[in-house]
Amino acid sequence: MAGGIYLLCMATALVCCILLFRGCRQSGAPLLFWSGLCFATLAVENMVLFLDKIVFLQIDLWWYRTALTLLALAFLLYGLIWKAK
Repeated sequence: MAGGIYLLCMATALVCCILLFRGCRQSGAPLLFWSGLCFATLAVENMVLFLDKIVFLQIDLWWYRTALTLLALAFLLYGLIWKAK
């Protein structure tokens, strides 16, 4: 059950990423690019969460998941602070 939720969260983040990148390509707004990059990183983080909790039970991937989450937030903050017009 939990594995399905992790995969659905990953799919949702991936769909958001695709829609944001598509909107960025059409409008050229830099904030859409940085938001899409944030959601792409969050999708990867959700995949690592699935691997951590479901596939590799003996290996602790907490540091990788935390680093990916911080990277995603850094992308979003960079886009919001320095690239938004």
